[in-house]
Amino acid sequence: MWGDIAIAFLLAFITAFMMTPFSIKLAKKVGAVDVPKDNRRMHNKPMPKLGGIAVILGFLISLSYLIATMTIENKIQLSGEEQYGIKILGFLLGVIILGIICFIDDTKGIKPLTKLAGQLAAAIIVVAFGLRIGTFDIPFINNSVMSETFYIIITVGWIIGITNAINLMDGLDGLSSGISMISCVSLLTIFSLNDSPFIAVIMVTALAGALVGFLPFNFNPAKTFIGDTGSNFIGFTLAVLSILGVAKTYTAAVIVLPVIVLGLPIFDTVFAIIRRITKGKSLKAIFQADKGHLHHKVVSRGFSQKQTVYILYGISAAFGMFAVILFDSGIWKAISFALMVMAVIALGYKNLTKLRADEGSMYECINCKYIYKPKVGNEAAGIKKNTEFADLPDSWTCPVCGESIDMFKTHE
Repeated sequence: MWGDIAIAFLLAFITAFMMTPFSIKLAKKVGAVDVPKDNRRMHNKPMPKLGGIAVILGFLISLSYLIATMTIENKIQLSGEEQYGIKILGFLLGVIILGIICFIDDTKGIKPLTKLAGQLAAAIIVVAFGLRIGTFDIPFINNSVMSETFYIIITVGWIIGITNAINLMDGLDGLSSGISMISCVSLLTIFSLNDSPFIAVIMVTALAGALVGFLPFNFNPAKTFIGDTGSNFIGFTLAVLSILGVAKTYTAAVIVLPVIVLGLPIFDTVFAIIRRITKGKSLKAIFQADKGHLHHKVVSRGFSQKQTVYILYGISAAFGMFAVILFDSGIWKAISFALMVMAVIALGYKNLTKLRADEGSMYECINCKYIYKPKVGNEAAGIKKNTEFADLPDSWTCPVCGESIDMFKTHE
């Protein structure tokens, strides 16, 4: 068992690591380059964005090898009662459809509704091939009134929701890929404790290995982005694996564990939808990108990209550990763990804030490289000394080139 798990990780890691430089060349050749043309973007130079291809290849090569070898060794039964072979085929067809749509989006650009239609088609194919959230008991609700159609809708909604949640987290170097890797480790732990299908264990391990192989090229300062092709694949795969991994134990308690593990991207996505609808006053506003995501908020508090990524890694790991403790030791130990984490954060936050205030977080103009120093201020524009960047008025502009406040990034 553990030998196969090690193979799944290492083969995916090596493949993704070796294929990422190729994906960079391919991205430049086909024009899949992200040009920073608005103030939402946190980078200031064109970046290739087909790194997801390396992750996909790492995952698929590792999975294909292990399915072949374990089938020969009779370690897995793809055509048994659970029909894992059919379910994996449906998953792979969904990956192909989603991959084609997102590759076009990375190279040419497509409308959000077109991409959503591709996600919907991929999710429906997965359900049609037999992979869905099964019937489970919900406390205080008459479950007899819930038809099979209800669970199909829930499954499709879950797959589309998680696919977009990971995609929306892709805003800083190494953020979405790192959080996804942490989620894989958490799910792997839960699957092992839950005696989940071994194929689910292998798949989540392969995904973790592929992400670890890609991260050296994606961590700040990034050499490439994972792109829509990669982020959609990761979200889609995590959604499918979270269903496959708990297929033997459909209870409300077990079903909620993947929700907790993926709590950070789910939280960010839900609030993004609410924020955009409230601001735009229509459902169309959901598809309008903004600068209000959690990582934007943390950066605006004066943290660098690396520090922000580390902070969000820690939050994601805390969610994952809470889910593991909840499953393995019960609700009271999980709650006590959460309270301890919150206590440590509360005790440390004041000192961290004071330290950053003493340092004076500096911001750099993307255009002319002018550095705003809080200790110095900008007296010519009426900005007093010791005025933090977050406290500057929206009308303030760069005193050198006149760029707006949105065109500044944290100076590292």
